[in-house]
Order: sequence, then structure tokens, then C-alpha cells
Amino acid sequence: MSLKGKILIVDDEPINLDFFEVMLSRLGFEVVMAEDGEEALEMIKQDKPDLIILDNIMPKMTGWELTKILKKSKAYEQYHDIPIVMFSAMDAVKDKIEGFELGVEDYITKPFNFSEVLARIRAVLRNKELAKQVVNRERRIALIESLNKSLLYFTDHLKEPMNGLLSAAKDLDAAVVPRVQEFRDLVLREGGQVLATLEGLREEILDLNREGDKILLDEVSLEDLELKFQKHFNGMTR
Repeated sequence: MSLKGKILIVDDEPINLDFFEVMLSRLGFEVVMAEDGEEALEMIKQDKPDLIILDNIMPKMTGWELTKILKKSKAYEQYHDIPIVMFSAMDAVKDKIEGFELGVEDYITKPFNFSEVLARIRAVLRNKELAKQVVNRERRIALIESLNKSLLYFTDHLKEPMNGLLSAAKDLDAAVVPRVQEFRDLVLREGGQVLATLEGLREEILDLNREGDKILLDEVSLEDLELKFQKHFNGMTR
């Protein structure tokens, strides 16, 4: 799984911006930078990064304020899914909890070790990619279920007129017109094959439905991921 992508660094200290640009660029990430929250909002609209590394204490707009806008504001709904890793000089559990409740994916206390930061960046990107795959699978399963319902409707509603046609063909008096017997036999033969095909298709659809139900039971759900992430975060704040 490729975990490269575009990372936005938001920090009012130029030395931190330069450091992360150099280190992350060398590792293959595309890096964009902003010196405050207001500038970051504009860059997010322009670039839509895959991940935001955000300092909490900044002029004009704090990291928490920026996070609240990105995660809660309807005007920025299309950016709700961008994961945020927040830096802070504060190590209080209540501050971390507040950040998680706002929607922060991970939290790192200054001073930091770059190896730890990199590991957390990769973990957050991996979780984002996993969540994306789960969503895509659920959408595909939903489409298959919708198609199966349409096919079942088609087969069930085609069987009735076909049965009526076969019944009418059986009732034809072959003695009235010499060609009637030939037509009757054709209808009975071809109609029987159509009904057999429809019944086979219906059974295949039902099998697909049962297989889809089994897959849903075995698949990791978004709720499972949310519970897993919450346990992870709760463990970090202890």
C-alpha cells in the first residue's frame, strides 16, 4: 500500500516548516506549508492535502479553531475527511481529549522525535486508506444488492406473462388450422426454455444475495474502525 501523498504543514515557526519540508520531501511526500490558520484554510481549498500537520498555538487562528472549522463547519464539509495530526507543547490529558473530540486523528507533544512523527503520519495515512477501501467495498455491495433486486423483479414479473402464453398455447385447437400445431409446439418449447433460464437466473441471484450477506458479516465495518481508533486514542491519553 503506497502511503505517499500531499502533506500540509501549518506552523508559525519557520524553522519547523523548513525542517518538515526537507525531511518529508526526502521521503517522497509532497509538502505544502502555511504560517497560520487563515493561510492554511486557503491552501486547503487550493490543494486539498492528504494530511495536515498542525501546530496548536498560532497567531490569528489556533490549531483547535482551525480543526473545528475543518471538521464541523458545513462550509468545509468536503474537507471533513482530511486527517489532522496536531502538535502542542501541552501534555494534559484534557487537552488531548478536547483535540480528539474536535476530530483530530493523532496528537504529538513537543518536543518531538521525528521517527515517532513519521510513524504516526504513516499510521494515520494507513487508517485513512483502509477506511476508504471499506467505504468503496460497502458501495460496491450496495450496488450489487440493488442490481439483484432489479433482476429479481424482472424475473418474477416476466414469469407470469410467459406462463400465460404457455397456457394459451396448450389450449390451442390444432385441428382448426394446420399451422397452429407447429406454432403451439414452438411456443411450448421456447417458452419452457425461457422459464427454465429465468428460474436458473433467479437462483443465481439468490445465491449472490446470500454470499453478499456473508461478506458483510465478515467485512470490517466503518463502526468497527471507529471503535478500533477510539480504543487506540483512549490508550494514548492514559
